[in-house]
Amino acid sequence: MSWVVVAALAAGVALQRVVGMFLGGRLMTRYPSTARLASLIPTAVVAAVVAQLTLTDGTSLDADARQVGMAAAGVLVWRRAPFIVVIVTAAAVTAGLRAL
Repeated sequence: MSWVVVAALAAGVALQRVVGMFLGGRLMTRYPSTARLASLIPTAVVAAVVAQLTLTDGTSLDADARQVGMAAAGVLVWRRAPFIVVIVTAAAVTAGLRAL
């Protein structure tokens, strides 16, 4: 990547942050639906990172025991199990399938 591209991306990020600082508050108060949508962004980012780490091996899609462990955790979260139970069960399911 050339230094011109790096500088352009850095300037774009800086401009985006400045615009967000000055216009973000006005948009949130003027349009309440924007505030509701903005509150969902962190959850979407975390979900995307978890999906990327679970479904890929770095270069391609990968099917292994991680998906079964995540499915078990998803069922337990859906059934409102305590957090420690979700984590331990997901780890045990994943480890058990890898041991087979």
